[in-house]
Amino acid sequence: MQGEVLVAILNNKDDLNILYEQHWYRIPVASVNKLLKGRWPPRWLAFYQTKVFGKHAYAVRYYAEVIDIQEARRWDLFPDEPPNSKQKKLYYKLNIKPLQTLENPIFSRRWRRIIFIPTTWKKFISASEINDLYDGSPLEDRLWAALKRWEINAERQEWIKIKNTGYFLDFAVYCNQGKLNLETDGDTWHCNKEQARLDNIRDNEISTEGWRVLRFNTYQVKNEMNKYCIPIIKQNISRLGGLEKNLN
Repeated sequence: MQGEVLVAILNNKDDLNILYEQHWYRIPVASVNKLLKGRWPPRWLAFYQTKVFGKHAYAVRYYAEVIDIQEARRWDLFPDEPPNSKQKKLYYKLNIKPLQTLENPIFSRRWRRIIFIPTTWKKFISASEINDLYDGSPLEDRLWAALKRWEINAERQEWIKIKNTGYFLDFAVYCNQGKLNLETDGDTWHCNKEQARLDNIRDNEISTEGWRVLRFNTYQVKNEMNKYCIPIIKQNISRLGGLEKNLN
């Protein structure tokens, strides 16, 4: 499935100048193959600015339509760059139309680190914060909508590293005395024995690092959100001292 919008990282001012003046952006081919299968190529690019941008950091402010995509080595993109070990690295060069500015920037409440966020145009134009952009599964969207309705602050697809392994959490809820990991398990996923084994290892690793893991299946998310899911989430938040107020 072709991607509609890809939110990418903008972590230095030189790259912003390239976007403004030369109208292109680069993504390593290896990153696309690893992280964006099924959501490539994008029709639109949007850019999440990191801490180097000061008061404009941790937000999506700019976006542009993609014209075409070419493969290029780093030495083709930066011919004046001194010789280095990255010169042979292969990139996708995305040529874009002039940058457009969002009337209302999409902010990150926790000033979080992200990698890529492939999303839909509908989610992009209606998002008020970074977590609104994620387009994982209908179950995740249902739980996210309920968390927002009940004003339970959470971070979607939060990346954490334990030992030498990285994990993406469906939802991370930060409390004053601990952390919650909320997971939504679809029926097919839940019945997969190998996946169940991996989930067990994952949960044990995450729990050892201080996370309390709660898993919700399809039936619970679809039919027992207010009866079961939200009450048990709120109960655990209460036991962990309430929601953390200082988000950064």
